[in-house]
Amino acid sequence: MEALLAAELPAGDGWQYEPKWDGFRCLARRDGAEVALTSKSGKPLARYFPEVVEMLAGLKDSCFLLDGELIIAVGDMLAFDALQMRLHPAESRIRKLAKETPAELMTFDLLVLSGKSLLGEPLSKRREMLERFMAKNAAAGLHISPVTREREAALGWLQRSGGALDGVIAKRLDLPYRPGERAMVKVKQQRTADCVVGGFRYAEKKREVGSLLLGLYDKDGLLHHVGFTSAIPAKERPALTRKLEKLIEPPGFTGNAPGGPSRWSSERTGQWEPLKPLLVVEVRYDQVTARRFRHGTGFLRWRPDKDPKQCTFGQLAPELKPSELKELFGA
Repeated sequence: MEALLAAELPAGDGWQYEPKWDGFRCLARRDGAEVALTSKSGKPLARYFPEVVEMLAGLKDSCFLLDGELIIAVGDMLAFDALQMRLHPAESRIRKLAKETPAELMTFDLLVLSGKSLLGEPLSKRREMLERFMAKNAAAGLHISPVTREREAALGWLQRSGGALDGVIAKRLDLPYRPGERAMVKVKQQRTADCVVGGFRYAEKKREVGSLLLGLYDKDGLLHHVGFTSAIPAKERPALTRKLEKLIEPPGFTGNAPGGPSRWSSERTGQWEPLKPLLVVEVRYDQVTARRFRHGTGFLRWRPDKDPKQCTFGQLAPELKPSELKELFGA
């Protein structure tokens, strides 16, 4: 179940508020001796987090499906880059990192227990069952995310977001679990989007990447150019240029492409290199006009855990007003 971006937290009865953790979303399943960790894009994660697999395999309950977030704490901050470092092909490297910076699982939903699906149960009941599950299966590295039904408390979390928290999630207490639907609300201190890198431009007077060209998929599966980011650290540009040059392959964008007619066009507008749609980057943006970022975006981080096909225009839906939430969840 996914979330829609909102401008502010919904108010009124029937809401549960949770911190939005800055990690890898993960479904953790155990069926007897088998333990599987699956990313939001459906990719297996178990080999990258052996310490989490070992922890789940030692719990008292032997058949369950948890929804949560893989996190790694470094000091008093959550380190997303430490998670990214785990996505490494060498098992020896993964084992070394697992000991140095062990990952933990922050749970916030229970979807299956003892072979019985809980998807149709309201969140309020699933939360009660999750709390009982956690009390029975206490283990180092396994946590339950705090919740509140007090909006003021959630606003306090939001004000402190950044570093440990990525924002706040609001969920209806009476709502069943809706896989694949944007049936939750998220509020962040900044607006961000995950985009496919569909191409790049070289810097002026230098054979080095100057900017990344960003794309989003529409409902027909076409990748449209939506903007750019040039805020790439200088020390990373040489290695990134070599990486991008290996991925050069037309067409790059299958929908609207850079260099189309516009009052901002210049000679350099059409000079860009198309890439295979394999890389995903998270950027910060301010406004969207005609399905394009109005200004240049801020580079935040690479998202190797994200499937490029998940980078759709759905992320850029207008921010919800509280008055619209009733209609959204009415079904």
